[in-house]
Amino acid sequence: MKTALGRGWGAGSTLPVSGKQMKIYEKPKQEKTRLPGEQVTYQGLFKIRNCSAGPEREESKLVVRRRGLSPPYSGSGSGLCGCVAVQRRRRRWCISDTMSGFSSEERAAPFTLEYRVFLKNEKGQYISPFHDVPIYADKDVFHMVVEVPRWSNAKMEIATKDPLNPIKQDVKKGKLRYVANLFPYKGYIWNYGAIPQTWEDPGHSDKHTGCCGDNDPIDVCEIGSKVCARGEIIRVKVLGILAMIDEGETDWKVIAINVDDPDAANYKDISDVERLKPGYLEATVDWFRRYKVPDGKPENEFAFNAEFKNKDFAVDIIKSTHDYWKALVTKKTDGKGISCMNTTVSESPFKCDPDAAKAIVDALPPPCESACSLPTDVDKWFHQQKN
Repeated sequence: MKTALGRGWGAGSTLPVSGKQMKIYEKPKQEKTRLPGEQVTYQGLFKIRNCSAGPEREESKLVVRRRGLSPPYSGSGSGLCGCVAVQRRRRRWCISDTMSGFSSEERAAPFTLEYRVFLKNEKGQYISPFHDVPIYADKDVFHMVVEVPRWSNAKMEIATKDPLNPIKQDVKKGKLRYVANLFPYKGYIWNYGAIPQTWEDPGHSDKHTGCCGDNDPIDVCEIGSKVCARGEIIRVKVLGILAMIDEGETDWKVIAINVDDPDAANYKDISDVERLKPGYLEATVDWFRRYKVPDGKPENEFAFNAEFKNKDFAVDIIKSTHDYWKALVTKKTDGKGISCMNTTVSESPFKCDPDAAKAIVDALPPPCESACSLPTDVDKWFHQQKN
């Protein structure tokens, strides 16, 4: 759940959370001195109270992160115009960086078959993260839809065959999927997601791998320091790419870094990852090679002898998948079950109006306020036996 605050935020201010007006009655301390024109982050503890429930009910503590440009003067946070992302400490309001103008909404309870995360635009209208989020955030900067936060295990993904393509947990043989903790890794070792408006065409044999696409948007491994939130839209700088062969299908893995990461300026190509994060790329290959082994499947294979290709190569691959997506969403290619329902692609015959999109979401179970727990075996280590 996300909300925006303007000038004058602080103790006594109210903000909407889950449809309720919550009052801030203790303001967090500023963690960083602001300099003129500097991009800053405030992080601290807000205490809030549900105004409609009376002073003694529904008291919560929230972690609040605030991001924006400082005005050219010093002072308190009240001078900063920007957005704030809110997370309920004991579950359920999702964190997102609202600077992008996108927000997310959960439906049903996490870790259930019914769970969905829908995306909204700056007007609060429901959109498709697959088709409506632009591929480019800026020149040489791509949008990324975060499906799986780093260190988590639930295999969440854009539901390509569902209307509006919400994020949901993958299911195999009727059971929700979780990736194992392949020793020494805990869950996913990066923020994992996809670049919107891309599609790896299963009808096209890739000239580099000799295999057809996997029928999904192209995957991204974001290597920055922040643990992102499920459904968050971030801007990333592409650094390189890995060509994985997954059960005979081409499954490209883009390596990227959040442009808002404090160290982003130090990364310009895949060689910088090798230099500044030694062992990370080797761990990435090892993780992708073995992550299906706990399920009884063979190790995955790679093109180019599992070597990472550079930024220019990666951008060319992304552009080609964008072209395949264009053919898909304009019905020049048979999607064979993929939902191309969208609200923004003017040349698409699948474009719908916001009311039709809202009707899709309104028909689903409401958000779940109760705590939802993971299966106990998700935290177990998996040790692969040596031959």
